[in-house]
Amino acid sequence: MLTILHDAVPPNVPEGMVILYGYSLSSASYRVRIALALKGLPVTDVPKQLRSGEQRREDYLQINPQGLVPALALDDGQVLTQSMAIIEFLDEMYPQPALLPAQPLARARVRALTQAIACDIHPLNNLRVLQYLDHNLGLDKMARETWYRHWVQLGFDALERSLSGDPAAGRFCHGDAPTMADVFLVPQVFNARRFTVDMSPYPRIVGIDAACRDLPAFQSAAPERQA
Repeated sequence: MLTILHDAVPPNVPEGMVILYGYSLSSASYRVRIALALKGLPVTDVPKQLRSGEQRREDYLQINPQGLVPALALDDGQVLTQSMAIIEFLDEMYPQPALLPAQPLARARVRALTQAIACDIHPLNNLRVLQYLDHNLGLDKMARETWYRHWVQLGFDALERSLSGDPAAGRFCHGDAPTMADVFLVPQVFNARRFTVDMSPYPRIVGIDAACRDLPAFQSAAPERQA
């Protein structure tokens, strides 16, 4: 989604600087921080405290009508939303290092791995879903976390098989350089550990996550490094 909102960029932001509206523990925001860091692009962070509902305030809804993070405001006032769209935009505008392979089959493979996380794992366990289970359905903490682990483990089971059984995987999800699939994987692993998901059945995922975390771009984007 792209909108044009000229006051989305505060007046004191230097020309050429992009604004990332996000949240330190948001998986989707984490993905975009990694991509920006891999591309070496300067960014000003504007945090939105999701637990206190800042993303639903009218001033932010003018920026992103969905009331979700992240949103990326460009210096000309255009606003991009949805992490996958933002990252593909960044990859097209700043081709190096490439986050999607050049060959169509390889690109399709990376997109499939990416979407397995973005579409089949993350939506079932993000904050607003967990809050609905808590506030609207009355699930207690144990039941809510059982829900979380079930969907993450189901997704990771399939992802582990895909990564272990495909020679296209290397040190990273695809070959020996990080791609968009790794950008999406690392935040999901981070959240799985927060909810004490047993990662021992997933040695391939754990190994790729470790390889990513060795890289400065992934380190600088980590939630614990955010203000």
